[in-house]
Amino acid sequence: MNTSKRPLLSIVIPAHNEEHRLPPTLEKIDAFLKTQPYEAEVIVVENGSVDGTVAVAQAFAANHPYVRVVVAAVRGKGLAVKEGMLASRGEYRFICDADLSMPIEEIVRFLPPHADGYDISIATREGKDARRVDEPEHRHLMGRVLNLIIKLVAVRGFEDTQCGFKMFSRAAAEDLFCVQQMNGIGFDVELLFIAKRRGYKIREVPITWYFDADSRMRLVQDSLHMLREIVEIRRNWYSGVYDRKEKRDPIRQFET
Repeated sequence: MNTSKRPLLSIVIPAHNEEHRLPPTLEKIDAFLKTQPYEAEVIVVENGSVDGTVAVAQAFAANHPYVRVVVAAVRGKGLAVKEGMLASRGEYRFICDADLSMPIEEIVRFLPPHADGYDISIATREGKDARRVDEPEHRHLMGRVLNLIIKLVAVRGFEDTQCGFKMFSRAAAEDLFCVQQMNGIGFDVELLFIAKRRGYKIREVPITWYFDADSRMRLVQDSLHMLREIVEIRRNWYSGVYDRKEKRDPIRQFET
């Protein structure tokens, strides 16, 4: 795979204690990319792990030159995604959870020609043509309650702001991630909040999603943390924190 020119696609994988789930995910992504006609890169952002995440990521990257490993010094999924997105070079930049709960083949639905006319495409596990496989009913119900709260107080018009698969055009990514403030799980809502107010065109893409019993989402704790971050997002907006900034280089990180 030629990495000398700007790739069409960047896949950013935030990884915290993912030494077991990350290798099969990278293998599946590699097998998929070998079937595609475009250039791509994969950026794994290690994020405060205490296991062998860095080692397994580096081992894979050693034999796959399109893979880069970024080590962020501060823990937080939002921070990891931000660093990965700003380190990316792709015309389209895709956030991908390390568990790969969405079949990687569905990524074609986030790219042109499907994405023509849109700046951001976000996966949804709700509505027509979407499928949730093996998810416990109580987790689904909790997610719907959280989504309702998000729609009421932060971002309307989306049925699933928290799904971990989202695609940004290069221009949208370089604009939005420069001003992102949330280091935790509230970063999804924050980005969509800013994007809507800046007039970006956003669409939802129904996907098939497989529940992973090893999910890192803590229903009660993370939901309460999300609510606190929503309040902070609104305060940041009205105080001018999200005013446009020049593109910056990633900070607090190094590549291996």
